[in-house]
Amino acid sequence: MIDTSFLKGQTVAVMGLGKSGTATAMALGLGGARVWAWDDVAEARERAAAAGVPIVDLATVDLAQVSLLVWSPGIPHRFPQPHPLAEKARAAGIEPVCDVELLARARPDAHVLAVTGTNGKSTTTTLLAHVEATAGRQVAAGGNLGTPALALAELGSDGRIVLELSSYQLELVPSLRPDAAVLLNITPDHLGRHGGMDGYIAAKRRLFDRIKPGGAAVVGVDDAASAAIAAELVAKGVRMVPISAQRHLDQGISAADGILCVDGVAAIDLTAIARLPGRHNWQNACAVTALALADGIDIAVIATALASYPGLAHRQELIATIDGVPYVNDSKATNADAAEKALVCYERVLWIIGGQAKEGGITSLLPHFPRIAQAFLIGDAAPAFAATLAGKVPVTLCGTLECAVEQAHDMARPGDTVLLSPACASWDQFKSFEHRGEVFRALVTALAEGRPA
Repeated sequence: MIDTSFLKGQTVAVMGLGKSGTATAMALGLGGARVWAWDDVAEARERAAAAGVPIVDLATVDLAQVSLLVWSPGIPHRFPQPHPLAEKARAAGIEPVCDVELLARARPDAHVLAVTGTNGKSTTTTLLAHVEATAGRQVAAGGNLGTPALALAELGSDGRIVLELSSYQLELVPSLRPDAAVLLNITPDHLGRHGGMDGYIAAKRRLFDRIKPGGAAVVGVDDAASAAIAAELVAKGVRMVPISAQRHLDQGISAADGILCVDGVAAIDLTAIARLPGRHNWQNACAVTALALADGIDIAVIATALASYPGLAHRQELIATIDGVPYVNDSKATNADAAEKALVCYERVLWIIGGQAKEGGITSLLPHFPRIAQAFLIGDAAPAFAATLAGKVPVTLCGTLECAVEQAHDMARPGDTVLLSPACASWDQFKSFEHRGEVFRALVTALAEGRPA
């Protein structure tokens, strides 16, 4: 756990007691701060209190006594409607920050590698950590992925902290100074939380305002918004490394045909790495290679590490093969763009889709409908998705994931792939996309063992 004793004796408010909020409150307490923690959800307060977190209703306190307000990024603080506490805090001259900001203040000299983008963040983060570890370095990875920022292990001076950062977090980290950072891509997502597309792009762009002098800015140039940011950084004289999985680059890192090239020279055959299938994973590999090279790791070590990467849970994760049919958990695909990355990897798909729909629905996936043999619809989005698919893809309205897995299992034949790639958030039926993926894993495992799902 990160040492927060720089706040010893100060009163720190924590708003939101999910995984990161609870970890923050506990780290602050261990560091000697006076903690006032709150969550609007009673169940979350009860869990935190059981873990020893002091619960204080922040709506009733005098914020003049508070040195810092640590804000859960999942709670709206500006758009679409600011939480009353955020307005109260700003009126008192307190700007909310997230837990990553406390990490930055606690460890200003830490060697930080930052990863953001609409899609691919988690694979890139875990893959980069794997490369750093393969190179013999101490490494801790977390942030938006997995381990909360303040629950990361304390490392030596030569250690590396790899942080996955969401657009929400990037609004709340004024002190973060990464040694290198990557923006993978930008597609419409979370627009309501940022006041529209311009606000979303600005949140992502903000990462590059904070890179340490001489640090590397790695930018995917396969979408217009990211390419514009890359051009802007070059114009400002920033050390910018472009990456592309769609076209060959004479300067930068590219893998248009699955052969990763460094400044135009072939270096690694990505098509031979089973755990990195598809063009989206080639982009992730390009990003990791660019960051690792900037961090002084030899290309031969990078190639060895890419080949030994074990894969990421809930991202095109093969759960089992039953009677010749692979069952793939892609629960982390919470929007259409992420689901597309999985769909293009399989020839004939029994697609489990649905949940809490994101902006734009699934109309962008129309070119891939011919490879879908059957769609099994679950969650709140099922009726709307049924209308989109009508006349183009055979549909089964299942409602629940249990029903969808059973129906897909009954229909599956060799040559099919049963793919959970929901293109939706999970909160209508599950606690998180991880929870959704674990339920899928349990259902498929039961079928593989000959038990009813």
